[in-house]
Amino acid sequence: MIHYSLVCQNDHKFDAWFASAAAFDAQSKRGIVTCPVCDSKQVHKGLMAPAVSRANSEKVSLSIGHPQHDQIRAALRAMRDKVVNEADYVGDKFAEEARKIHFKDVEARGIYGEATQDEVAALIEDGVDFMPLPNIPEDHN
Repeated sequence: MIHYSLVCQNDHKFDAWFASAAAFDAQSKRGIVTCPVCDSKQVHKGLMAPAVSRANSEKVSLSIGHPQHDQIRAALRAMRDKVVNEADYVGDKFAEEARKIHFKDVEARGIYGEATQDEVAALIEDGVDFMPLPNIPEDHN
């Protein structure tokens, strides 16, 4: 889900949630995004302050004690190894390369690398399909 601050042609401001950036674009094009105050169909995205979080307050999802913990860890490690061994490492150019592949500017291929939180948010907004690469602790940890 993505949250937008919207503004109509009469400068009425309101908020709305959409499944994706593409969903907003499609609904807006069909004329079903309307101002709740004046019913105007001429609506655009307004300025929004980015959600900023502190690195030390970010939470990480964890699990322990699942009966198949070892098998799940092995499967995740195998998936990571498969990606690393078969895809091209693009480093900090991941967002740029992923966008090129998504928009068919280059031939599709498997890639992996790193992206900032802002780049990840932008990729999601652009509808680029990607997934986090699991970072599996070694067995001795």
